[in-house]
Amino acid sequence: MAMHVEMDLQALSDWLGDRLGPASGELTARRIGTDVGVANALFELRRGEHAWVLRRPPAVLNDKSASNMAREYRILRALEGTDVPHPHVHLLCEDTTVLGSPFLIMDKVDGFTPGFELPEPFASDPALRRGLAASYVDGLVSLAAVDWRAGGLEGLGKPDGFLERQVSRWLAQLDRYRVRDLPELDFLIDWLEKNRPEMSPPAILHGDYSPFNVMVAPEAPARLAAIVDWDTGTIGDPLLDIGHLLARWTDPGEESIIGLQAGGSDHYPTRAELAARYAERSGRDLSALPYYETLALFKLAVILEGRYARDYKAGAPEDKCQMFAQVPQLTRGAAAFARGERV
Repeated sequence: MAMHVEMDLQALSDWLGDRLGPASGELTARRIGTDVGVANALFELRRGEHAWVLRRPPAVLNDKSASNMAREYRILRALEGTDVPHPHVHLLCEDTTVLGSPFLIMDKVDGFTPGFELPEPFASDPALRRGLAASYVDGLVSLAAVDWRAGGLEGLGKPDGFLERQVSRWLAQLDRYRVRDLPELDFLIDWLEKNRPEMSPPAILHGDYSPFNVMVAPEAPARLAAIVDWDTGTIGDPLLDIGHLLARWTDPGEESIIGLQAGGSDHYPTRAELAARYAERSGRDLSALPYYETLALFKLAVILEGRYARDYKAGAPEDKCQMFAQVPQLTRGAAAFARGERV
């Protein structure tokens, strides 16, 4: 269930003025995105014949580093004119007196999020499912090819030593709210530190790339309409994005780690096929892919454990807390990639 987020329409309307064109008609707002697990709060804004999307942080943050609207705005501006499908962003408001938090306003994208279910014709056409999976990979290929320095993203992140900092960075976040022991955690920390590869050439890193954070054009052929949710983006090792996509991907007949692809696992390419497509089209070396898959699930487990810890500290029974079983499943899945038990 989405947490309630207030929307002061009058304050928003006063701030907008004519920033989005002549203020003709009443401004309305409708909450969207709650059916696909979107963490940040999204609202469809309408005024006259025009429609936009307002994006702001959720009511509660797991960690203060999450949901950085200024970071997202900067990345979206840098993607203008590139091959990366993304929403066109209009405005950033960092004045928290308007709505209580920073927010973005961007164009509304015509498409659907392939999180849990697939609409027709994708649901019943195997060829479209394969094309859908290929489009996820191709979006990352395009992103890794962007000249981020030319886009003005120098200083956005610290690519030097990016991989070396990952385990300590996420472990420090976990320690801020840790309330239980997690299976395989000690093994994962040790394995990740001992098996760290040489970093791939730095590129824009989405940071949370999955089917839940893309939008797909509603008609055939399968293609991405936009990659969304850039608030954790940085400059780092782009192989962590493909590692994240593939680590949560379920091959036919395989037990899932974090849920099946929309519509199930049948008629989709395998992880191996998707990895081969990425390697061929990006020219990047994926020989250390298990490392990135392991790191991606370790990172995701840390982030989602914040939800468990929040519920636990609020007094909820342990087995009623969000992510009670999901986070241990993630750490076990990460260990399976590390040991070569899942490829």
